[in-house]
Amino acid sequence: MTNATQHRLEPQDWMAAPATRKVLAALEAQGQRVRFVGGCVRDALLGLPVNDVDIATPDPPERVIALLEAARLKVVPTGIAHGTVTAVAGGQPFEITTLRLDEETFGRHARVAFTDDWKADAARRDFTMNALSCDAAGRIWDYFGGVEDARVGRVRFVGSARQRIAEDYLRLLRFFRFLARYGRGEPDGEALAAAVEAAPELARLSGERVRDELLKLLAAPEPVPTLSLMHRHRILASELPEAGAPDRLSCLLALDHAADPLLRLAALLNCDQQGAAKVAQRLRLSNVQRDRLILLRTRPRPVQPDMEPRALRQTLYRFGAGRVRDLLLLAAAEEGWSAETLSAALKQVDAWLPRPFPLKGRDLLAVGAGRGPELGRLLHDLEAWWIEGDFSADHAALLTEARRRLGRGD
Repeated sequence: MTNATQHRLEPQDWMAAPATRKVLAALEAQGQRVRFVGGCVRDALLGLPVNDVDIATPDPPERVIALLEAARLKVVPTGIAHGTVTAVAGGQPFEITTLRLDEETFGRHARVAFTDDWKADAARRDFTMNALSCDAAGRIWDYFGGVEDARVGRVRFVGSARQRIAEDYLRLLRFFRFLARYGRGEPDGEALAAAVEAAPELARLSGERVRDELLKLLAAPEPVPTLSLMHRHRILASELPEAGAPDRLSCLLALDHAADPLLRLAALLNCDQQGAAKVAQRLRLSNVQRDRLILLRTRPRPVQPDMEPRALRQTLYRFGAGRVRDLLLLAAAEEGWSAETLSAALKQVDAWLPRPFPLKGRDLLAVGAGRGPELGRLLHDLEAWWIEGDFSADHAALLTEARRRLGRGD
């Protein structure tokens, strides 16, 4: 535990919370001292909300489990082979990991050994701002200058940037994700040079891993400067050849700053629906995400700036207000709609009340329709007629039209 610079956190509510105190008391019941580590320390230092509380301990996982169970806390062995268990207190999970050092690294996995050396554990973390630890009193241990880096917005690797990226090429994307979230000013030169050099290696990563980092990057409050940097250095092209410069994304953010990574991804792409389907497959998007991305890149676009209210209502019925709002925002960003045009369209979306189709299959059977495919076709045709009539026909009018089509008019 040598060469650590000491700093102190202001009192934190999450540190003093009953659930946190209960977990700490359990882990320190036999005299061992534990610390908070990683993102909770970094974000607390920067005055950001703390969502996940991670704890490190010199005790091996078997003793950690025994201590937690003795305190009647629920224990989940989430990664026990690598020294990690999860304690649940007050409905909140706490990830607890035994101090480790890497004996060998290979991709996303490493062969680790347990240790009681806090600096060795900090040295295996990716960025200096993630290598901080602190105790319940708020005393921070900083072995690699992470406090200063966090405060000035410098995303810097622990040790050699080239070596850390080579250990796991996902760290290349994590560098840019952290740059988008925490970075200020010019990026760290060594880290950027190592990332550019290693960009071709991104092809080794699974689609799931790339997807997770990319969507987190896109969800950052101001992702455009980082994406512009990635575009200039052709790092975006290595993982997402369909992406262009983030000019449209910049326009989208000026219209709507909600952190919607999939909508932002759609604004970043230069492709139609076929290209979007390929992106969705490569990134292993869920079916819902895939369908949404394809709709957002569909050409011709389902919404236009000069749509008549009736046509917009029909589109709302087909896709729903959420998807139409997405389409309007994306169209406005890509085609340069005026603020007035967009505002007028969005007001119609906000005023839209979903209208269920008044007719059921049993209604058609009651007026003489046959079962099977004929019933489905008739129901579909009547719904199209109802939509074309601007949803004005009620249940009785629809039955009258059904009888007419069946040749059973009154």
